[in-house]
Amino acid sequence: MSARLQGRKALITGSTSNIGRATALAFAAEGAHVIVSGRDRTRGEAVVAHIRRAGGQADFLRADLDGSLAASHALAAAAIEQLGGHIDILVNNAGIFPPGTTLTTDEQAFDRVYAVNVKAAFFLTQAIVPAMISRGSGVVVNLGSWVARLSLPVGALYASTKGAMETLTRAWSAEFGSQGVRVNAIAPGVILASDEDSDTDPPVGLLMHGTPAGRTGHPDAVAAAAVFLASDDAAFVHGTVVDVDGGRTGVAVVADAGAFQAARTA
Repeated sequence: MSARLQGRKALITGSTSNIGRATALAFAAEGAHVIVSGRDRTRGEAVVAHIRRAGGQADFLRADLDGSLAASHALAAAAIEQLGGHIDILVNNAGIFPPGTTLTTDEQAFDRVYAVNVKAAFFLTQAIVPAMISRGSGVVVNLGSWVARLSLPVGALYASTKGAMETLTRAWSAEFGSQGVRVNAIAPGVILASDEDSDTDPPVGLLMHGTPAGRTGHPDAVAAAAVFLASDDAAFVHGTVVDVDGGRTGVAVVADAGAFQAARTA
């Protein structure tokens, strides 16, 4: 590794599994001291142990980010104390994806999804950014999603929360950018859990047929983008959403690429 994050201190929410876990491992491998955070202590401590065995720095802080100001501010305070006084990088990754459609979603589910996916990140950013501004530097990386812009007939509630996070990315960039804090986002595509084989074709893989990549992605791809955005390599990148989706949103998907090519050349 190139140690692009050497000496940086990072808090990554929802980092006990999948994309968050991959991001924590990648940040630590690049030299960052990482706070792994989530609800599951067993999984979180396993991530920390993995990082330490590889020679990296990491600690676990259990947090149930329920959307309240108190929960987000408590995690921020604990992370700052654990990291020795400040946070250089915040990754707002924690989120939940509920099953159901608009017609089957009740008020309790609606409020919980917005609390975890939007409010928690909002109040965590509120708690951490002021010190970044005082130091004149800092990075916030939010997690959006391809479904915020390319809609499906299910998951409207989740998609709307990710649209909110992408909008907050631009708004926060405008609000904090001139004070030294860069804010960007990543919009993952169809990503399999890290313990699954991305070369297989599970039912969700059908969503990637006809895309440039032609297959589902792996959490490591998202983690690599997060490392870039958190590093000085992205010093001139502000307020953008990086699509890590195998071309799913940027390229027209053709169900039968061979037939399409034949028609073009006929």
